[in-house]
Amino acid sequence: MKIYTRTGDKGETALFAGGRVSKGHVRLHAYGTVDELNSILGIAATSTDQGDVFDAIRRVQAELFSVGADLATPLESRPKWLVRVSADMVEGLERDIDGWEAKLPPLTSFILPGGGMTGAYLHLARTVCRRAERWLAELSTEEAVNPVVQQYVNRLSDWLFVLARYANNNEGRSETEWRAPQRD
Repeated sequence: MKIYTRTGDKGETALFAGGRVSKGHVRLHAYGTVDELNSILGIAATSTDQGDVFDAIRRVQAELFSVGADLATPLESRPKWLVRVSADMVEGLERDIDGWEAKLPPLTSFILPGGGMTGAYLHLARTVCRRAERWLAELSTEEAVNPVVQQYVNRLSDWLFVLARYANNNEGRSETEWRAPQRD
């Protein structure tokens, strides 16, 4: 099988359940940003030697393929092969967050993104996740979107923030608290 099809040479692409849209369509921005997020998570996974962090990232990377497939398939389409994003996936993120937070010192102020390399990549992933969430919000004003996808992506940004803190804590990396600039 060839990797290129030439079907997108004129600026359109096919959706999973049929139909074509412009590559500039908000739907493409939404699932393209999810794809970008997944790539950043791949970098984060390769930067860690923490087995539990690596495994959590890989699980979410697999789930992001489901998010992308859900977004690439209009909600009214119901192909038998498609597995839509489910509440179980959201609950899995929440369980992870709760477990990691129980092992972390409580936050007393805003923190600057950073820490170790893994933590920094996870903070970057969080910002890309927030952009995906904004594209999803825009898409939902134009078309019906699986509401659980929006819940998942919203929770995922929290998950990425807490995982960055957890990874940094495991590596003994300190968090830099944000301090308001002093005015003269």
